[in-house]
Amino acid sequence: MRTLELAGGAVPVIGQGTWRMGEDRSAHKLEVAALRQGIDLGMTLIDTAEMYAEGGAEEVVGEAIAGRRDQVFLVSKVYPHNANRKGVAQAIERSLRRLNTDYIDLYLLHWRGQYPLEETVEAFERLREEGKIGRWGVSNFDLDDMHELASVSPANACATNQVLYNLEERGIEFDLLPWSQQQRLPVMAYCPIGQGGQMLGNAALAQVAARHAATPAQVALAWLLRQDNVIAIPKAVRPEHVTLNAQAAQLKLDAADLTALDRAFRAPQRKQRLAMV
Repeated sequence: MRTLELAGGAVPVIGQGTWRMGEDRSAHKLEVAALRQGIDLGMTLIDTAEMYAEGGAEEVVGEAIAGRRDQVFLVSKVYPHNANRKGVAQAIERSLRRLNTDYIDLYLLHWRGQYPLEETVEAFERLREEGKIGRWGVSNFDLDDMHELASVSPANACATNQVLYNLEERGIEFDLLPWSQQQRLPVMAYCPIGQGGQMLGNAALAQVAARHAATPAQVALAWLLRQDNVIAIPKAVRPEHVTLNAQAAQLKLDAADLTALDRAFRAPQRKQRLAMV
């Protein structure tokens, strides 16, 4: 699978999301198996958070990577209400325990909260110095947030910004994405195939998929990955969906495909408020 550089290492352009995992005990075995299958297929970046099922998703990930920790690039996130010096130190210990590991490759602030960014950065830097995280980054930060972060952080300290980005939600293309690409800052796209299936039912998307003997979800992923420095983190539990996600990295869209998708899903013409879920 194609890779890009993130936090000083090479990671696959398609990883595995875990939002909503860990919420249903009856699905536990299926979720663990799906993540293991994804690792086998080269989707070795796994994204989770202490928020997901209040730690339940981290427990699923911990079981899935048992005995394979050195094969995985592990991403987790801290709640904003834990993002002060004391809270970060305590939150990382809980996450490490649930993940059954002694370090997290990339640790993100889930979204902005009440604490000054300078304090959160200081706490993250301390974790990095202690070897509990490899690098740190942010999630759900708009361009003004990134400028403020840069003013209180060591140069190039932030490794990524994870944001909502898909065919339906293209707002970051107006300013945040171009800035990130100029800075060579990787963008992690969450919910890359939308939510609830409405986007995947679009006629134009279906037509492009049919031309490539692919699924609409694969086309949606390929559309994101046509760009440099973008990582998609779809979530899948069914084995066939895991396989299809991994295969999407090989799909190449042509100019006619991109034109059709641009007509169906319009690019932003002005600044938009950063979309979040």
